[in-house]
Amino acid sequence: MKCLALTLALATALVVPALAQNAPPAPTATTTHTYVAAKPSDVLARSLIGLNITNPNRETIGEIEDLLISSDGKFSGYIVSVGGFLGMGERYVVVSPPSLRVNYSENDKKWTAEMDATKDNLKTAPEFKYEGKWAK
Repeated sequence: MKCLALTLALATALVVPALAQNAPPAPTATTTHTYVAAKPSDVLARSLIGLNITNPNRETIGEIEDLLISSDGKFSGYIVSVGGFLGMGERYVVVSPPSLRVNYSENDKKWTAEMDATKDNLKTAPEFKYEGKWAK
């Protein structure tokens, strides 16, 4: 019996350090997550995409097609479709965020977008193409 107890004790002494060596390493860096609360002044992208853009003369000059987000996560611009008819002859330009005034009317429950430009101004702006990594 003493021999059995001694053998068990010896086996345990040899196995425990081996188990300790296989233990997962303690984490060295912690991942932090940042969460934000939506503010009443924030806008959802789905509220803007497809929205007609008018000028101060109430002429429709384009439509918000998409939003451009930079690689660092910042809002870079509105992709605006201009010209064309039934999807033919349409071209796209990128408009800087300050160029477009987006408003929500609480009374009408409606979003509007306005820009101080004409359709011709947008037609002569540098073209954006949906190609490469931006292909539709």
